[in-house]
Amino acid sequence: MISEKYTNIIAAEFHVGAGFVQNTINLLESGATIPFIARYRKEMTGSMDEVVIAQVRDRLSQLKDLDARRAAILKSLTEQEKLTPELETAVVNAATMAELEDIYLPYKPKRKTRASMAREKGLEPLADLIFSQRYDDIEQRAVKFINPETGVNSVQEAIQGALDILAETINEDAYARKRIRHLFEREAQISSRMVKGKDQDGINFEMYFDYHEPLLKAPSHRVLAMFRGENEGFLRVSVEVKDEIAQEILERIFVKGNNSSSGLVKKAIADSCKRLLFPSIETEMRQRAKLKADKEAIRVFAENMRQLLLAPPLGQKNVLAIDPGFRTGCKVVCLDKQGKLVHNETIYPHPPQNEVKESIHKIKSLVNAYKIEAIAIGNGTAGRETERLIRAIPFDREVIALAVNESGASVYSASAVARKEFPDYDVTVRGSVSIGRRLMDPLAELVKIEPKSIGVGQYQHDVDQTALMQSLEDTVVSCVNKVGVEVNTASEELLAYVSGLGPNLAKNIIGYRNENGPFKSRSEFRKVNRFGEKAFEQSAGFLRIRDAKNPLDRSSVHPESYPVVDQMAQKLDCTVDDLMTKAELRSQIKLEEFVTHQVGMPTLQDIKLELAKPGRDPRQQFEMFEFDKYIHSIGDLRKGMKLSGIVTNITNFGIFVDLGVHQDGLVHISQLADRFVKDPNDVVKLNQKVKVEVLEVDMDRKRIQLTMKGQDTKTEV
Repeated sequence: MISEKYTNIIAAEFHVGAGFVQNTINLLESGATIPFIARYRKEMTGSMDEVVIAQVRDRLSQLKDLDARRAAILKSLTEQEKLTPELETAVVNAATMAELEDIYLPYKPKRKTRASMAREKGLEPLADLIFSQRYDDIEQRAVKFINPETGVNSVQEAIQGALDILAETINEDAYARKRIRHLFEREAQISSRMVKGKDQDGINFEMYFDYHEPLLKAPSHRVLAMFRGENEGFLRVSVEVKDEIAQEILERIFVKGNNSSSGLVKKAIADSCKRLLFPSIETEMRQRAKLKADKEAIRVFAENMRQLLLAPPLGQKNVLAIDPGFRTGCKVVCLDKQGKLVHNETIYPHPPQNEVKESIHKIKSLVNAYKIEAIAIGNGTAGRETERLIRAIPFDREVIALAVNESGASVYSASAVARKEFPDYDVTVRGSVSIGRRLMDPLAELVKIEPKSIGVGQYQHDVDQTALMQSLEDTVVSCVNKVGVEVNTASEELLAYVSGLGPNLAKNIIGYRNENGPFKSRSEFRKVNRFGEKAFEQSAGFLRIRDAKNPLDRSSVHPESYPVVDQMAQKLDCTVDDLMTKAELRSQIKLEEFVTHQVGMPTLQDIKLELAKPGRDPRQQFEMFEFDKYIHSIGDLRKGMKLSGIVTNITNFGIFVDLGVHQDGLVHISQLADRFVKDPNDVVKLNQKVKVEVLEVDMDRKRIQLTMKGQDTKTEV
């Protein structure tokens, strides 16, 4: 049982009942996944959603880390024989890592410092005399500390050594650090300056060559941009407060008189601020600013990933996919309705070969031979030219043609996953297959690519990589389980993200499927090697069997709830099939009659909704989109043009829109709407079709400035 202290802290912070928090923690500690808890244990958690459950998990981890550090500090103090009852109480009651480290700082083993050397010279009593501020004759009293054998040769050296001790004492005072930390939190300015001689090489950071703003208000993208400029050697970044304000705060704490001793204490305060306290707190503030900026950037990345993964699928269609190119040609593949590669070859419709007629003839013959219903065209090099060619072909059947975002396709094509799937084909064929499958089912295909390679975040390479991967892993798992997985057609990579499975069980499922044929029921999962009861509990509700005899095996109703559905059917004297196909029967279900200690109203409501639309795909319906047929390159753009585009990336400072010119345009947050916008996600979503107006085109820097002001911003996801 997790400490009641943890439960109470989390319950108070999240404004959730302690019982619900305890249940959630117990479920997490027992190995339950977040999707499973959120979907199938609502009664135990008070219907917490996945976001809150993840926050409970992360906060629990922080509290455990805090207690681990607390135990290490208590052990160190005990070994040093410095642990007093008062000190132990302070350590035990410290609520944050910063507070804990402040308490421990005076006792922390140090390398040699100016203060430690002064103590070795026997100057600590003189420091105590000065700090008491009772004497006005410090120079006379310092005479007796002169000792050439210890290296103190003058009164000035003695006093300076004593002041070094006082400076360190002031720096290590927990209350003083708390006050200065609060000052930094309220009033610190973050500023950046250009490194001399780097004005040309660092031109991308030009706006930060002489920049400052309150740290408290600095948005994450600017903080990360400044730190990146510093890491690359173009900027110097500092976090500062006004010296006189800090000095005044510390003098109120430490100065107790108005004599020469007090004057020396003021001198020690100034030295402590400049040499010890300010650098220490500045480092802490920089770390906190980076942590905060990382958290926000990761949130933006994860939200973009979620929207991309949940993009509308075209569905099971025969697809011809093209990875366009000029000199090396366009790689063409044909996929059947299950995404299986059935044909591949290369055409050369563009310069330098210009085999236009031959290419058109080949595409037409492939469309007819493989009963192609849709053509997916990668949006990279030669994408618009290829799209224009395809749209001009008069097919004998109805065929839709769409541009597909190919970001990350090259990463997939060179990966071990792709080599395993297509060992006899080169990277160009694998890339084309990935483009086609993305059109059919973005989620199923994108899970094969490392999330960072998909290109929908901001500063993803600058943030904490462990935290980033945890967030993206949570996002992918959430999306996969939200949609559900058809167990008889899913890839090993997709199955690995299902609640309770993982790579090894996913591999075993594929092996069983290959050896025994399609699964016929969920109960058959137990026959898979190492597929135990815990794995069955966690995963069964998220795995679908389209052709199962039991209709509930096609739904998200968990097998543990099948008896409840059977009771509902018996109550109405009908079959489960009848319940799922006849709305008039479902309307007669009185949920309160089926409430038990194990099954509450939230679960019953979910069951009733699922019976109405079993196995429903929560993703939006697929919609067609075409770029302006007269705009193909950045050189075709003119100020004032009004165009349609697709949102490809959302950041805190604005959105990027694909206009079909191989260079995304930026709609700054100030240009998103005719009103103030705090979060771009309040206005648009990833893959949304939007109308924009061209504000500026910078051909030299390949930058396009757009506006959505005055445009129709109705969401068309």
